Amino acid sequence: MDEDDQAPNLPDVPAPTDDYSFLPATYDRVAAQYAETFLDELDAKPFDRELLGRFAEALRDRGRVCDLGCGPGQIGRYVRERGADVFGVDLSAGMVAIARELNPGMEFEVGDARQLPLETDSLAGIVAFYSLIHLPREEIPTALAECARVLAPGGALLISMHGGEGVVERDEFLGEPVPFIATLVELDEMLEMFPRAGFAIREAHQRDPYEQEHPTQRIYIWAEKRK
Repeated sequence: MDEDDQAPNLPDVPAPTDDYSFLPATYDRVAAQYAETFLDELDAKPFDRELLGRFAEALRDRGRVCDLGCGPGQIGRYVRERGADVFGVDLSAGMVAIARELNPGMEFEVGDARQLPLETDSLAGIVAFYSLIHLPREEIPTALAECARVLAPGGALLISMHGGEGVVERDEFLGEPVPFIATLVELDEMLEMFPRAGFAIREAHQRDPYEQEHPTQRIYIWAEKRK
C-alpha cells in the first residue's frame, strides 16, 4: 500500500515547535513502521542485552518496573522475560496501542515523563531507552526529578541516550513526511544532572554505534535513588 492509500487514516501532524509538542503525533503516525523496524533491535545489540539482563536480575521480586517511552514494548518485554514486573508508558497513544497488540501479557498506558501518572515512591525501577532524547535539554532534569519522585528509595533508573551536541532535526521519519527532533547529550553533562535529581550513579558507559545504528555515540547510565 502506498502513502496516498494510507493518508486518509493517518493523523495530522502539527508543525514543529520549540517545546517538542508535535512528537506524540509524529509517533502516532509512524507507530506501525517503528514497530516493524525496531521490535527485534536487541538481537543485534549484545551490549544492551547484557546491561538489560543485569538490570532485570537486580530488580527481580522487588516491585514494579516502568518501561518509560516504551514504544512498541521491545525493551520492557526483554526485561520482563528475565523476571522483572514490567509495564510500559509512552507519550504516543498510537505506540501504546501497538504495544498492547504485540505484548498481550503486559500493561501499557499513555503518560508524560515530566508528569507521570504514578504514585510517589511506587516503583522499584525505571528503564528509559532513547526516550528522554525527545525532551528539550532544559527539561531533561525535570524528567529525572519526576523519575526520582515515583521510585522508591533505592529504586533503579537505567537510561540510554544519543551522544553528541545540539539536536537532530528532520522533516521525514521512517518514510513518513513528519517532523522529528532529538536532543543529543554528552556523558559528563548527564552525570551532572543525576545527583541534582536525587540519584547516585551506579554505572555509566559510552559505546560506539553498531553498524546498523544511527552514527552517534551511545550513552548508558544506571543510577539509584538515594535513600
